[in-house]
Amino acid sequence: MTQPPRPDFLTPDWSAPAQVRALCTTRLGGVSQPPYDSLNLGLHVGDEAQAVATNRALLAQTLGTQPVYLSQVHGWHVQKLQADTPDETQADACFTTQHGLVCTIMVADCLPVLLTDDAGSFVAAVHAGWRGLAGDHGHGVLESVMQTIDQEVHGGQAHGTSNIIAWLGPCIGPTAFEVGPEVRAAFESHDARAAACFKPVSDGKWLADLPGLARQRLQALGVTQVFGNDGGAPWCTVSNPSRFFSHRRDRVSGRLAACIWLA
Repeated sequence: MTQPPRPDFLTPDWSAPAQVRALCTTRLGGVSQPPYDSLNLGLHVGDEAQAVATNRALLAQTLGTQPVYLSQVHGWHVQKLQADTPDETQADACFTTQHGLVCTIMVADCLPVLLTDDAGSFVAAVHAGWRGLAGDHGHGVLESVMQTIDQEVHGGQAHGTSNIIAWLGPCIGPTAFEVGPEVRAAFESHDARAAACFKPVSDGKWLADLPGLARQRLQALGVTQVFGNDGGAPWCTVSNPSRFFSHRRDRVSGRLAACIWLA
C-alpha cells in the first residue's frame, strides 16, 4: 500500500501562550487523488468521501482531538463551539473557551485568521473572504468575532483588544487577486484607507491585497499583535501549486484547514 506523502503543516510563529495550539494544513500528507491531491479536507468539492474521511482522521490523529468543520457561506455569523456542536453547522467563524475543541476553518484562497489572547482564555478561527471581511456597512466577520469575544470572555464589558493575538494564514496574494470595482467600493465606503490595498489593472479591474485589508480591519479594532501572512509570495495560494490548494487557479480544488485549540 502506497504511503501518503509526508505532511507539511504550517505552525504559527507568534507570541501565543503554551496552551494554545495551532496549525494550518497544506495539500501534502493525505490520500486523495488528483486534482484533490493529497490532503483534501473538504467534503463538498467532489472528492471521494472515503478519501476525505481518511484525511480528516489523519488530521485528527495529528491534533490529538477531533476538529469541528463548519458549513461556510461567506458571511459573518460566529458559532460558539460546544462539545455537541455538529459538523456542517453554518457559520464563517467559530469560538470557544473549552479545552480540546478545535476551531477549524477551511480555505482554498480565502484568508484564515486564528485568534487568541495573552492569557489563552479563548481561541477563534475566522474565514475571511472578501465578502465576509467587508461585511455590511463595515460590520463583517472580524467585527462579529470581536463582539463575541467581548460578550463571552469579558461579560459584555468593553475590555479592549490590545491583548488579542492574530495569525493570518495563506491566501490568494496581492499579485493574483483580481477583482471588480464593487469589491474596492465595499471596503472604501467604510474606510478610505482601504484604497492603499488596491492597485489598478486593465479594464477597470483591481488587484486586491486581502491580508492587507484584514490587517487594516484588525488595526481598526485595536488588535496590534498580528503575525503571519504579510502579502509576500510564499503565502500566496495561487502562486504555490505544489503546496496550496487554490480554487481561483484550478477551479476544481481541495481545501486546506486552519485549526486552533486549547490543549
